[in-house]
Amino acid sequence: MTDTRDTQALMTVRDLVRWGASEFGRRGLSFGHGTDNALDEAFHLVLHQLHLSADLPTLYLESAVTASEREAVLNLLQQRIDTRKPAAYLIGEIQFCGMSFYVDERVLVPRSPIAEMIEARFEPWITGEPLQILDLCTGSGCIGIACADVFEDAEVDLAEIDGGALEVCRRNIARHDLATRVTAIQSDLFDALGGRRYDLIVSNPPYVPSAEWEALSTEFKREPKLALEAGEDGMDIVERILTEAPDFLAEDGLLVCEIGGSIDEFEARYPTIPVSWPEFTRGGDGVFVIARAELVSWLETR
Repeated sequence: MTDTRDTQALMTVRDLVRWGASEFGRRGLSFGHGTDNALDEAFHLVLHQLHLSADLPTLYLESAVTASEREAVLNLLQQRIDTRKPAAYLIGEIQFCGMSFYVDERVLVPRSPIAEMIEARFEPWITGEPLQILDLCTGSGCIGIACADVFEDAEVDLAEIDGGALEVCRRNIARHDLATRVTAIQSDLFDALGGRRYDLIVSNPPYVPSAEWEALSTEFKREPKLALEAGEDGMDIVERILTEAPDFLAEDGLLVCEIGGSIDEFEARYPTIPVSWPEFTRGGDGVFVIARAELVSWLETR
């Protein structure tokens, strides 16, 4: 618990950020859900609770806080310590591709490097305008909704097996007023998609090996296990995607799939698959790209 005698000395915005970062470090918190260190996490939470934007001019960090503001900020920072919930769950939203998304513990916290590909319109892998897009294993819907924002003429399906995640997804569709072009579908991967064909399939599926999931920090275990863990080598869902995707891709369609830190497991299982690995300027890796024709050819000779 916070000792109020100590925290009475915290007078400014900067004081609260510094205190939060120190406490996060002292208590051994883990990061990786929008920030990757204690200082950035504390900064984000403090400014949120004070209703200030992240681009606050540095001068205002020296602003004094009222007693009630200090109490509110300290309560939020203490929640982060006590619950080990990622900050996004505590405040109920996070930014992805410059858009605000509602999140709670029914979905992963959006953080995929695929955001950078969306902002670049998937160039150079796509040169035209995809009109039919599928976000597979959509969770919060952030990837598909961001695609709909970038490709204004596209119709986008968001496929998700979990009913709770779909509720979050539909809330985000409504938040961005995209119900006329974006549809959430409860589906075990492709099972409920009928005969649809897509110019672009994008997926951030579960890919964490079982033993690795067991070793995750509490913060990551606050996220739904269904969205993370995928068998002994983490490739159980990826296997189904690779096998079934050709039936749902247009002739010149493209598959984009994230496997994060499971690249070694992917290459061990699929040593000859002809995928490309985009490089990201803002960090992140483990996303592969493959055209339908290449995927079909590989499956035929596998």
